[in-house]
Amino acid sequence: MSETENWDLIVKPKTKLLSFNFKEVWNYKDLIFLLVKRDFVTGYKQTLLGPVWIIAQPIITTIMFTLTFSKIANLQTQGIPAFLYYLTGLTFWNYFADSVNKNANTFAANASIFGKVYFPRLVMPFSMFISNLFKLGVQCLIFLIVWIYFIVTNGSFQFHLEALFLLPIVIILLGIMGLSIGLIVTSLTTKYRDFNFLIGYAIQFLMYVSCIVLALPASGKLRTILMFNPVVPLIETVKYIFLGVGNLSYFHLAYSFVFSIILFLIGVVVFNKTEKTFMDTV
Repeated sequence: MSETENWDLIVKPKTKLLSFNFKEVWNYKDLIFLLVKRDFVTGYKQTLLGPVWIIAQPIITTIMFTLTFSKIANLQTQGIPAFLYYLTGLTFWNYFADSVNKNANTFAANASIFGKVYFPRLVMPFSMFISNLFKLGVQCLIFLIVWIYFIVTNGSFQFHLEALFLLPIVIILLGIMGLSIGLIVTSLTTKYRDFNFLIGYAIQFLMYVSCIVLALPASGKLRTILMFNPVVPLIETVKYIFLGVGNLSYFHLAYSFVFSIILFLIGVVVFNKTEKTFMDTV
């Protein structure tokens, strides 16, 4: 290129695997907004209830869990009304699971766009991260209404709102973990489509070992094993804040934080490596 030529934008391949240019992503904030809007519109287009499904999904699932696990299986919910107990866990679990599932198909679902125009590929999963936050915000509002109702009609359980400052940390860590797992899975599915089928079963299994249905044991080896699941300390913190029955451990929260950061770095490395050649295999 001649020294007299001036270009507004030079597109060149990345040379570093661990590269997350916040400034470049921020320059595409308008695209992020459009992608968030697209995700919201297309997700509920041609449905009878439309956006109401955001509210209906956790409510319907909670009713099914209450009937199946509380009424039929007679599982204990630590003295908390079963509906409120399951809704608390599911509200935040669904946020994590959606982050995984939506990002796990990033390359395959957007191959036609990636092949036509350049933009930082991390814009796509980042837009899904924001979209999931909006969805969580609506579901949290419904959860708070149900929570207040049970406080007024059934004041037999405790809560610890003094620990409410931990809630944004829990939400961010759940989002980062979901995003990171999604980045890894979508990178693997460009070559191995089996992961598209396996991820659904893996998320379902992870839910049952994340203390959404079963309560965390008070002691013993099983408790120690379950606490190695980085999602468990986060869900337990939510239960501690709103229900007073969870386990608040700053040590395990720190473990979840470190795990999330390491997983995110791995996810970015794998994603950046795959984006260079995925059009040849997708």
